[in-house]
Amino acid sequence: MKRNQSGFTLIEIAIVLVIIGLLLGGVLKGQELINSAKVKNLATDFKNVPIYIYGYQDKYKALPGDDTNVCAHLGGCSTSTPAGPAVLATTPTGLQGNGIINGAWNSTTQTDESYLFWQHIRLAGFGPGSTTPGSQGYIPTNAVGGIIGVTNSGADLPIIGMVGTYIVCSGSIPYKFAKQLDTTLDDGVTNKGSVMAAYPTGGNFSLPTPNGGWPPIDPAAPPAGLNDDTPVLVCMGY
Repeated sequence: MKRNQSGFTLIEIAIVLVIIGLLLGGVLKGQELINSAKVKNLATDFKNVPIYIYGYQDKYKALPGDDTNVCAHLGGCSTSTPAGPAVLATTPTGLQGNGIINGAWNSTTQTDESYLFWQHIRLAGFGPGSTTPGSQGYIPTNAVGGIIGVTNSGADLPIIGMVGTYIVCSGSIPYKFAKQLDTTLDDGVTNKGSVMAAYPTGGNFSLPTPNGGWPPIDPAAPPAGLNDDTPVLVCMGY
């Protein structure tokens, strides 16, 4: 008795493999587009902060967060830390009006100039977000969920070797994005230039951890355990 055997022909198998290849290619391309969009958003964050600073300076002849006449410029002001959206005056006395945005980039102290920076530029109409210190969404976050902050060089310098008057930092950025950011905004080398990256040494840069001098990443000899998905701190000096 003759049996009829059925199966896939070589042509059919080839067609299936081509379709699978196209699907995999589409998924990989889609992920690449998503990553590119995130890097673009991260780069925009770094570009926007100096626009806020220079816009505020041009309008009020002072630095946001450091403005001694902030009460007159933006409305109700208090020297303490009140509840509600009142504009806060910075402390301690002597730091306000000295031409420096004092305080760590990731400060949660509501009277630090680096913390008040966000309230002042928002009340002045230069940026979106909450104007109420301590409220949800007051500290801005980047495209990967890390916090964004600003400070000056000096005692609050976040990464050893950073140069620039103003330092903008963004946390929890995957190292692969950090390298792309450096290529987009600077020289493509993460341990020198105006854009630098630092790896976490026991801290999570998505959270307001105590400030310190973290060693810059050496892309030629990254520390043990550092890979493209390791979250790092990225800062840019202006």
